Amino acid sequence: MTDTYEPPKVWTWNKESGGRFASINRPVAGPTHDKELPIGRHPLQLYSLATPNGVKVTVMLEELLALGHKGAEYDAWLIKIDGNQFGSGFVEVNPNSKIPALMDRSGEVPIRVFESASILTYLAEKFGAFLPTDIKTRAETFSWLFWQMGAAPYLGGGFGHFYAYAPTKIEYAIDRFAMEVKRQLDVLDRRLADNEYLAGKEYTIADIAVWPWYGSLAKGLLYGASGEFLSVQDYKNVQRWTDAIAKRPAVKRGRMVNRTWGEPSSQLHERHDAGDFETKTQDKIAEPEKV
Repeated sequence: MTDTYEPPKVWTWNKESGGRFASINRPVAGPTHDKELPIGRHPLQLYSLATPNGVKVTVMLEELLALGHKGAEYDAWLIKIDGNQFGSGFVEVNPNSKIPALMDRSGEVPIRVFESASILTYLAEKFGAFLPTDIKTRAETFSWLFWQMGAAPYLGGGFGHFYAYAPTKIEYAIDRFAMEVKRQLDVLDRRLADNEYLAGKEYTIADIAVWPWYGSLAKGLLYGASGEFLSVQDYKNVQRWTDAIAKRPAVKRGRMVNRTWGEPSSQLHERHDAGDFETKTQDKIAEPEKV
């Protein structure tokens, strides 16, 4: 049992919070240093990292290209979560200093888009893909898209933080968020029992948003031994859906972009051309970076 903490009347930032990301956590926004962002030759400029939120967008872009949308060609620049997200150029694209962030330079005036669900919706509407047009299925798609945006903080910032990253293990916190994550998995499992995809028969931006988080969790790829801890194998419908999406060629490519961990052959730190998947993964150009 830890000592009881009595919150002060007014909280002040007088020490690091502890844990893996303590050195970059701060209670204020805005840039910490001047740094311009690079700009490539394609209409779409993505600044990201292959976290679940980043993978959503690279999968979406690769899916659009697979459908033949040439206007979806993109440059993907690596933004490490080590202070680079506080550079002045990145803060101009996303004042919230979170990846992913997108600049669309296809028109006369560049358009910035931040927050992963916003980017998915923007791209879906721009290219007319992965967002159904009939009102019922469209509503279902948006419901599951925003379910993910509301649910994932309990998985990442809640369960993942206290299970894997917090400086001390707190039984109450881990139990509280494990219970919620298992409830979320059950929500998905029940939906997928009678539906091929989250919105029904169609693969949509809802699946593209949910899969990087809950598909990775279902395969034990998030937070160390959390898959065993949460008995993810019990959610059979989630497992079926996860496997089906993982087999898509565009998904295989999308999850490689801006990735700096795992097998060297799975790491494509930057993507500027479709041929990069064959010639510029880390096994072909360098030793994998340690993070």
